[in-house]
Amino acid sequence: MSVGQEIYALAEQLFPICRSITGDGVRRTLDILSEHVNLERHEVPTGTQVFDWTVPKEWNIRSARIRGPDGQTVVDFVDSNLHVVNYSTPFKGTLTLEELKPHIHTLPDQPQRIPYRTCYYAPTWGFCMAHDHLTRLPDGLYRVDIDTELKDGSLTYGEYLHRGQTDREFLLSAHICHPSLANDNCSGLALLALLARSLKAKHTRNSYHFLFAPGTIGSIAWLSRNEDRTHLIDHGLVLSCVGDAASPAYKRSRRGDAFIDRAMAHVLGREAGAKLMDFSPYGYDERQYCSPGFNLPVGMFQRSVHGTFPEYHTSADNLDFISPEHLEDSFRILTDVIDIVEENWTPLNLFPKGEPQLGKRGLYAAVGGQKSSGVTSMALLWVLNLADGQHSLLSMAERSNLPFKELAAAAILLSEYGLLTAAL
Repeated sequence: MSVGQEIYALAEQLFPICRSITGDGVRRTLDILSEHVNLERHEVPTGTQVFDWTVPKEWNIRSARIRGPDGQTVVDFVDSNLHVVNYSTPFKGTLTLEELKPHIHTLPDQPQRIPYRTCYYAPTWGFCMAHDHLTRLPDGLYRVDIDTELKDGSLTYGEYLHRGQTDREFLLSAHICHPSLANDNCSGLALLALLARSLKAKHTRNSYHFLFAPGTIGSIAWLSRNEDRTHLIDHGLVLSCVGDAASPAYKRSRRGDAFIDRAMAHVLGREAGAKLMDFSPYGYDERQYCSPGFNLPVGMFQRSVHGTFPEYHTSADNLDFISPEHLEDSFRILTDVIDIVEENWTPLNLFPKGEPQLGKRGLYAAVGGQKSSGVTSMALLWVLNLADGQHSLLSMAERSNLPFKELAAAAILLSEYGLLTAAL
């Protein structure tokens, strides 16, 4: 099974679960993810102050349905967990169709799709359905039964730290609060879990911090509990919508020129149709990590940009919308970025006056003028020319427009032949 197929299979397993910003759906999701990576789970009690926010009551749902005038079920949570407005308060009662309609959410411009709606911080109740379905409902009395519970409980998040040779961290974060939406964000959760698993057996220079937390309130809670160690974060990415067919996209950190911004630009610069976007304070949890009190070097990686594709926050964001092929491509992009973070260094040419004679050292024979060796003569020449102790390998890749991997291989080869050393 390819890594893309593995990621898809995990996303498929996560898809049916009704998740929210709190509750047992999050815990069940963390249980599944923990089968792939050893997550440490945290519970933040209801009422806990986290900066300017307060952890809300925990929400769980058992059932929800509407029965029509003929007693037949019109809408049932069992059929799709998008049918109920997420965080709906309990309700039982009989209403006329006109009384019921203000509590029904549809998409008139996408009449066959069910929207995804929430009411986290404004207590109410509601249902979502296809607009075509709503227009066919007859007048009469409707029986509404929403069996939910809002109680003092906790907010749950999970994290995993892959320890490297240093305590400098790369933060990788995905929101765990969305219910049955495959791209947003079963794809991000599944990819991140298997990326963490792939690092377990590797010796890395940096430490890698994986976070699975509810959107907004979860990342804010995590920041409030880890404020004293955020200074360790040198790089960061938020993942969402990484499984569909769109070209990859990256939103820069608030800093705009952080190492992660440059590394992502270099990798995506070699991807057809890739999009690079400046930071904006609208999106996912990157806006919490990049809030002015932290200003962390955290960007966002996705494929289809949230809020811009017709399947976004609808029942069309299903398992048919994502594919193993595109999940694997997203996985490869992230591993390429991690390779840059791990392998970047600043070389110094030990023979800087004129071009060192490569032929007498057998370097041309080692290269053979072919890319099959992983090194080209142009890569050797670029590294030698820019190895003045001021240019890192990433800087060289940006200047030369050659792949980072090629330059990294050239630098290793030149070091082995005694032409380079690491700059102090």
